Amino acid sequence: MSRRPRRNHTAAFKSKVALAALKGDKTLAELAQQFDVHPNQITEWKNRLQEGAAGVFGEGKDDPAASKVDVTVLHAKIGELTLENDFCASSKGWCIQREEQTRRGKSQNPVAWMAACSRNRDAEAHRQTHL
Repeated sequence: MSRRPRRNHTAAFKSKVALAALKGDKTLAELAQQFDVHPNQITEWKNRLQEGAAGVFGEGKDDPAASKVDVTVLHAKIGELTLENDFCASSKGWCIQREEQTRRGKSQNPVAWMAACSRNRDAEAHRQTHL
């Protein structure tokens, strides 16, 4: 007896067979012969359909409104951070030099200059902070 090649059934076919099994009009043997699948496979699809039926009516789903992210707030934050980065880079490299000194362990108070860098918007005040 030779084996038949492995078959992949579509979700539509599986649901059709499982619904026919749930109706109970025919026995598993009759359904297996009609759809050309093993009775154990029909039983498995039927059980999976019964377990997943609650999901069709919304039970167990997450609230989509709660999981949505406010894109406008994120865009505002990106703009703010971009402005800070541009400001730090345009002030003749003070922030970059200080950052490199901090990495090498040469700066006395890295927290103070980092805080001042993000707060100051005026280039002259920014330079005075780092002198």
